[in-house]
Amino acid sequence: MDLILSSVSQGLLWSIMAIGVYLTFRILDIADLTAEGAYPLGAAVCATGIVNGVNPLLATFLAFIGGMLAGLISGLLHTKLKIPALLTGIVTLTGLYSINLKILGKANVALLRQQTLVTQLQKMGLTKTYAVLIIGAIFVLVVIALLTLLLNTQVGLALRSTGDNIPMSEANGINVDKMKIYGYMLSNGLIALCGALLTQNNGYADLNSGTGTIVIGLASVIIAEVILRNLRIGWRLASVVLGSVIYRLIILAILEIPGMDADLVKLFSATLLAFVLFVPELQKKLQIRKPNLSEKSA
Repeated sequence: MDLILSSVSQGLLWSIMAIGVYLTFRILDIADLTAEGAYPLGAAVCATGIVNGVNPLLATFLAFIGGMLAGLISGLLHTKLKIPALLTGIVTLTGLYSINLKILGKANVALLRQQTLVTQLQKMGLTKTYAVLIIGAIFVLVVIALLTLLLNTQVGLALRSTGDNIPMSEANGINVDKMKIYGYMLSNGLIALCGALLTQNNGYADLNSGTGTIVIGLASVIIAEVILRNLRIGWRLASVVLGSVIYRLIILAILEIPGMDADLVKLFSATLLAFVLFVPELQKKLQIRKPNLSEKSA
């Protein structure tokens, strides 16, 4: 039971990153690899701030701002320099590796005996698992509420329109380049926020922690879409949280298999992503082959 609760708490924290991936992948229809650099950036900013005496909540907010700046760079490279989205992400995450190393000063920074959001709740008598559950639930609810409000404003509707149909959006006077930049910034800000929260949960920040981040985010988004469809924007964001939790539970189930090598987690993650990406296509094929009612009656 403790392992399940731990996986659920991890899923809540990771879901913030998955929501960030959803913004670019589904709303803007952009495959953004900046996530692989924004996640450790958030971790680095938060850990360095905490080690230097910054309030944990403020350090977490600074990590969010750092992620937005990374998104701004990617957005400008894509919209102003006309670099393809996939290459834009690669360029930015490559540059962020050096920036993250400079921020950390070394490959990893430990938060032992440092005050974090998790340890603050633990001092109130909560176990670490429940402390992380509360932190994850609070941040997830705040993120979903604010994003739902934003995406139903004129700016949010323009952002969604840009992802749906760029020529039509331009014809209606929407500055699509500006909307893309906003999307990049918001997405990577959330991904960096996730990095900051998970750093406080893990107790350290690692330079290479971003490897495979995009796979986790995409898997969570696709799992959510396979399970739940045709939802309003607020519920769609909530479904991504559910997808993230289910993803963590699946990984837990795999690791609990006797004799399973924990070093193969990322391989299983990639395999799981490939499978869930194939599920919609499989469903289409099954629906095509499935006879309709008129054929049955005939």
